[in-house]
Amino acid sequence: MAAMTQGRPLLNRRLAEFGTTIFAEMSALAVRTGSINLGQGFPDTDGPEEIREAAVRALRDGHGNQYPPGPGIPELRTAIADHQQRRYGLAHDPDTEVLVTAGATEAIAASLLALLEPGDEVIAFEPFYDSYAACIAMAGGRRVPLTLRAPDFRPDLDALRDAITPRTRLLLLNSPHNPTGMVLTREELTTIAELAVEHDLLVVTDEVYEHLVFEGEHIPLISLPGMRDRTVSISSAGKTFSYTGWKVGWVTASAPLVAAVRTAKQYLTYVSAGPFQYAVAEALRLPDSYFDGFRADLRHRRDLLGEGLRAAGFNVYQPQGTYFITTDITPFGEKDAYAFCRALPERCGVVAVPNSVFYDDPDAGRSQVRFTFCKKEDVLREAAGRLRRLAP
Repeated sequence: MAAMTQGRPLLNRRLAEFGTTIFAEMSALAVRTGSINLGQGFPDTDGPEEIREAAVRALRDGHGNQYPPGPGIPELRTAIADHQQRRYGLAHDPDTEVLVTAGATEAIAASLLALLEPGDEVIAFEPFYDSYAACIAMAGGRRVPLTLRAPDFRPDLDALRDAITPRTRLLLLNSPHNPTGMVLTREELTTIAELAVEHDLLVVTDEVYEHLVFEGEHIPLISLPGMRDRTVSISSAGKTFSYTGWKVGWVTASAPLVAAVRTAKQYLTYVSAGPFQYAVAEALRLPDSYFDGFRADLRHRRDLLGEGLRAAGFNVYQPQGTYFITTDITPFGEKDAYAFCRALPERCGVVAVPNSVFYDDPDAGRSQVRFTFCKKEDVLREAAGRLRRLAP
């Protein structure tokens, strides 16, 4: 107990810089002002009706109402393994190489807690999703940002090579990338894989937007030579099936890596989302037509909001994937995205998120603002109309 108590001040100092997440802050602002919330990435409609009915059926049949198995129900682990085989030609043993988690966020936290030692360096693309920094801090690691810069947000692989030191333990990658929408190419992934092998690095990949690639293709890093035993692949059901509240995620990796992550995960939630696991198992077996239609629909919404943002005067960086658009506010004569987003609800009744909060160096994203387009068409049209009030 004494050791635990002595460690708390250090952990508190590490986490003190984070405070309330930007998503909680901006969502509360949306509620308080009655604004359209294009800040936080959750859909305003539910996903496929047959998947919701699968959850209801599981509840009624008593499937998952009590503790499910710690690694996840066998039906879901098998469905995940089958999905990886069908989509990417990846073979995983559902009993030893698949782990179900409480969303991708827990999978990332458990992976970093399991694989890092205090003082280890973690290289991650900047801007990064806010939980990355917090999870690295909780694991005692040191984050080393690799900055992605407008307009195309491609990674500088020479800078990545230079950033690797004897203290580097792990690469934390996100493709399709939130918030920029960048999708790594096969050539970029190949270079990253070669660096990981050369320097004996572990890699954790956040692939939650794998089914939302509008230009290019999603290639799991684990599929490349030398990466099978050093990569932890993470995805989830929330973004793909539009049931973000169910919080069903998963890890696929070699058996030793999954065992390590499971050891940490069991002390976070142990288990979660029992009945929803059965529903997600069915969702992963939907035909390709579902995934193709889902992607086409979001591409249309991306283009709809992008057109509206351009008409309002924003400089728009077209995303290759995800359901976010990054913009620049300098055409309005403004440079502080945080102040811009705080004032935006009063100015036109729309909420967005400043990208500067996703950078270690806020100046790198000082004038960037992120909008989500995973909303109904009429909501996007209304938001675009309101934003036109800003037009110079």
